[in-house]
This record gives sequence, C-alpha cells and structure tokens, in this order.
Amino acid sequence: MKHRVAGIGGLFFKTDNPNATKDWYKKHLGLNTDDYGCTFWWKDEYGNKCSTQWSPFPKATTYFEPLKKDFMFNYRVDNLEVLLKVLKEEGVTIIGEMKVYYYGEFGWILDNDGNKVELWEPIDVAFL
Repeated sequence: MKHRVAGIGGLFFKTDNPNATKDWYKKHLGLNTDDYGCTFWWKDEYGNKCSTQWSPFPKATTYFEPLKKDFMFNYRVDNLEVLLKVLKEEGVTIIGEMKVYYYGEFGWILDNDGNKVELWEPIDVAFL
C-alpha cells in the first residue's frame, strides 16, 4: 500500500432539490454538472489522471446511513481490500461488504465520531 488515503474521492451532501443545486452551481460557479453532479480532474503526485466527484443527493437518500448528517466524505485509496483488513485489525468499524463496479471498488467505515466514511479504489479511466 503506497498510502492509506491518496486523496479526496468525493464531496457528497444532501439538499432539498439536487437539480436546482446543480443548476445554481453551474450558473454561478461554472461547475460542469451532469446527472451525478460534477467531476473534477487532476493529476496525482505520480502524474496519474484522477477524479474527484461533487454530488448533491436528495434529502431522503438512505445512501449515507447509518449516518444521520447531511454529508459524507469519500476518500480515494490505493488498495481497498488490504486497507479494510488492516482497519478491521485496528478495531475500526466496517460497514457492510466491499462492492465492485466498473469504476472502482467501495468500502465503508465509521470514524471516531460515528461518521460514515466511504473508501474508493478508483478506476478513473472508466470516466474518460
């Protein structure tokens, strides 16, 4: 594992009207929004093309559960499977099972304040 966390994978938050929020940010701040929000592209310290996702969710979403807050952090990681094993050994609460999609692998933990944290081992080329 090069890092435990390699960067911010996403900023996810609840809002009353996700479409209006995306439209507002597009109009006033120039975010190139789509159905999922906005993808920011950058390069990591090794020159790899990486992405960070900005996404408003509807207030009624259950995606953040068991967290009752209006936001959730998503961190990019290098080797999710190994990291989840290490975190479990360290006594960190793991939520559910790791999920695999064409754009990466996901796992969830609780931090020391009870915040749900999403860990993402990305496949950035899936977005190109």
